Amino acid sequence: MTNDVVLALILTLFAGLAAGIGGLLVLFTKITNKKFLSFSLGLSAGVMIFVSLADIFPEARESLTGVFGDKFGYMAVIIGYFSGIIFIGLLDKITEQKLTVKTKDTKDPELMRIGIFTAIALAIHNFPDGVATFMSTLQEPSIGFAIAVAVFIHNIPEGIAVAIPIYYATDNKFRSFLWALFSGLVEPVGALLTYLVLMRFLNTTVLGVVLAVVAGMMVFISISELLPTAKKYDEGDISIYGFVFGMLIMAISLLLLGE
Repeated sequence: MTNDVVLALILTLFAGLAAGIGGLLVLFTKITNKKFLSFSLGLSAGVMIFVSLADIFPEARESLTGVFGDKFGYMAVIIGYFSGIIFIGLLDKITEQKLTVKTKDTKDPELMRIGIFTAIALAIHNFPDGVATFMSTLQEPSIGFAIAVAVFIHNIPEGIAVAIPIYYATDNKFRSFLWALFSGLVEPVGALLTYLVLMRFLNTTVLGVVLAVVAGMMVFISISELLPTAKKYDEGDISIYGFVFGMLIMAISLLLLGE
């Protein structure tokens, strides 16, 4: 393993750990603070919808239109996007039946399901980010470093989006932190898998389709789960303020990424 590969893996790990830092926010949160829960769920929805429509969807479209042309490429993005919505919608119905019974470890199955779905969607989204950071560092270390720093900032609110609902569902700060960390550590795992196995299989078409599917999944989770639950615990318009603030955070992070 060359020095360039080691540096690329280190930078990707650095970026991925930021989700865990976002998850650490739960250490300073009281389970009885429903206003904070409402604001945080709104923020999570703002983060996910904005990054899906302003970043992931356009990136998928750019990838697939470059391969198939404007018309058929855009058609492929639309099919992928709504396939993601259908997939996560069906998964939601299936898991809803299995997570409706309260257990000793889960006080609120609805919030637990939201947290798990958010973690899965963001983990899939973070896989290409890890690949991008890794490949950029191999090509030009200075560019890879800049991307890693920007992705690091970008991942912190995503970690918050995962950790908060799981914390309120379980009253377990360590468990919610681990779920947030998991969503970010997919990045270095993706980089390592790319180096060891996937380099010959990954191409523009595959990444474009994955991004389109993930965009649909994240929008569905936000509209179907995050926003309704945020309003459920809302007092006034706190969830709306969180939603707008979440979009603002992601807008700034995308500016730092130069997108």
